[in-house]
Amino acid sequence: MTGVIDHEEAIATALDQVGPRLQRLRKQRGITLTSLSTATGISKSTLSRLETGQRRPSLEVLLPLAQAYRVPLDDLVGAPEVGDPRIRLKPRRVNGRTVLPLTRPGGVQAWKILIPASQSRPRPRAHDGFEWLYVLSGRMRLILGSQDLVLGVGEAAEFDTQVPHWFGSTGEGPAEVLSIFGRPGEKMLVRAGSGGAPEEPADPHLP
Repeated sequence: MTGVIDHEEAIATALDQVGPRLQRLRKQRGITLTSLSTATGISKSTLSRLETGQRRPSLEVLLPLAQAYRVPLDDLVGAPEVGDPRIRLKPRRVNGRTVLPLTRPGGVQAWKILIPASQSRPRPRAHDGFEWLYVLSGRMRLILGSQDLVLGVGEAAEFDTQVPHWFGSTGEGPAEVLSIFGRPGEKMLVRAGSGGAPEEPADPHLP
């Protein structure tokens, strides 16, 4: 009997944590309740009650939310990662852009990078490694050594990252970029910048 009670308590605790997790995820993505309601078909009031714990989550509402956020359903309910080959997409903000890791740490790394429309000052960097970029949507600006290039949807670039490089917005609109990077070492040199040292991103290869 005690085992059943413990199991029920564990379920109740997990469900209680769904609301704060949903609210935290929405705010990290910079999404309003109104836009989330439009994307999922769930009313704004229902979404608000879910986040504040006034409504218990169900598959009927969690499935469209997981689809809208592009995360596994397990991430919304806090299920343990046991024997599951799927990569847990945990987006993070790096210098104003959203970075979603597509591989686990170690070895060749892959990221989906969401570049905002706002244009930032280029800060070319050089470090050990080799990178391949592919534009999924929008247009991306790439500075590689003395070259200043614009890549559109379906275009790719590959280069030795020991060449000073930077990629970001063209200022015309947002872009989605797939990045695959192999890093033989961690050394990085700042090649350009203002008088002060620029803020280091979460990963040294991401400009």
